[in-house]
Amino acid sequence: MRTLELDFHSRPQASLLGWSLLVVGILVVVVSLFYQWRLTTAIGVQQHELARAEQVLPGHNMANGTGTVALSVIQEAELKEIRRVSEQMNRPWEGLLTMLEKVSRENVSLLLLAPDAHKRQLRISAESRDLPSMLAFHRQLEQSDELSDVSLLSHEIVKSVAEQPIRFNLLATWEVNHEYP
Repeated sequence: MRTLELDFHSRPQASLLGWSLLVVGILVVVVSLFYQWRLTTAIGVQQHELARAEQVLPGHNMANGTGTVALSVIQEAELKEIRRVSEQMNRPWEGLLTMLEKVSRENVSLLLLAPDAHKRQLRISAESRDLPSMLAFHRQLEQSDELSDVSLLSHEIVKSVAEQPIRFNLLATWEVNHEYP
């Protein structure tokens, strides 16, 4: 009878697939490290160029006091914009919108309301089915308490549409009651 030999510490033999996977893995790591190195150097170059460009910009040397003129001009422009927006927001919108809802508009569609709080003007773009509807809408706006000096800026008949509506633009002065700031 043959003897049975059990070897619990035998070494597995390396296969060709295992070695090829190891080589591919090493290549991927080397290529990744190379690209990382290239990207790091490119970022360094771009940061250096950015630092040089920032030194050229006006207002960069705030500690020396050379950028205060540029900063004050920028701050003045920002302050002017804040005032414009604040003035726009503090207008009595509710009264204007209520008045526009009350105006008879069965044959008129509002397309655009463009207020200019600084000039206290309101530009209205609308479309009506016919000329009498447009004129009636204009008359109603003129008679309102919120708007004055309502002027017809332009009008045109849209011939590309079968009903041939009339598109028109009005400009009005937006009156403010004294109870509002």
